[in-house]
Amino acid sequence: MRMLIVGYGSIGARHGRIAASLGIEVACVSRNEACPHPRFGSIAEALERFMPERVLIANPTAQHADALRALREAGFAGAVLIEKPIFDALDALPETGNMRIYTAYNLRFHPLVQALRARVAGRPLFCANFQAGQYLPQWRPATDYRQSYSASKSMGGGVLRDLSHEIDLALWLCGPAVRVAALGGHFSDLEIDSDDVFSMLSVNARCPAVSVAINYLDRKPHRTITLNGPELSAALDLVAGELTVNGETTQLTPERDVTYRAQLEAFASDDVTTLATLAEGIDVVRFVDAAEAAAATGSWIQP
Repeated sequence: MRMLIVGYGSIGARHGRIAASLGIEVACVSRNEACPHPRFGSIAEALERFMPERVLIANPTAQHADALRALREAGFAGAVLIEKPIFDALDALPETGNMRIYTAYNLRFHPLVQALRARVAGRPLFCANFQAGQYLPQWRPATDYRQSYSASKSMGGGVLRDLSHEIDLALWLCGPAVRVAALGGHFSDLEIDSDDVFSMLSVNARCPAVSVAINYLDRKPHRTITLNGPELSAALDLVAGELTVNGETTQLTPERDVTYRAQLEAFASDDVTTLATLAEGIDVVRFVDAAEAAAATGSWIQP
């Protein structure tokens, strides 16, 4: 199988390394000379010369729509995996033609998230809480955080989009959001022009009280989920690798590539059991847009 990766930053490099380890032939559209795979200057050239069966879009969020548009204009009709969030705004969605499009929410493939999902899938919940935080200057040690896409609103950065894993998991575990309230923005002294704090409250189809709190500020990284429902109390700490359900704890800390590898294997086989679909990726963008509108107006917004 041949896979084309559009963009070769840190996440594109990770995908390329893991794909190659799975026996997938990899090429890239990138100007990054550090890329060890065949490089092309444009999507059209890569499609003509490399003829990939799969394409993975891993450039900055604000460029995702342009990459997808270029694929369609060049006649690509295979499968496409787009790094999260799928677009920076709903109005960026281009025509997709005959492409099969998925969204790269790899945390769905964490074994403990899978175990939690098995316990709550389709069940009503009373309340749910999703939290994640990490200090942006320590996020990518080899990069000046002020020069990263995370720091730039125009490039699709900001914690609301960067940590949209939490929104995807909230929708995946609690059902679609009915209405959203939020507080958020650039509240700290970080030298960025994007949002660094967002706290959201939503009413979801299977849970009347869902809270999501994310930030670029926590010096000690954390990522947790707490769910309560009929005969169920569950707490998942993804940093510690602990899932506690009704007082019984399971410990598991898989190496970091596990979720990415499982996601690529699902992408290679079009297995949508866990892989986030285009529609699910768009649902996250709708939630993000609703959260921004809610924070700006101080009102509840329907996604």
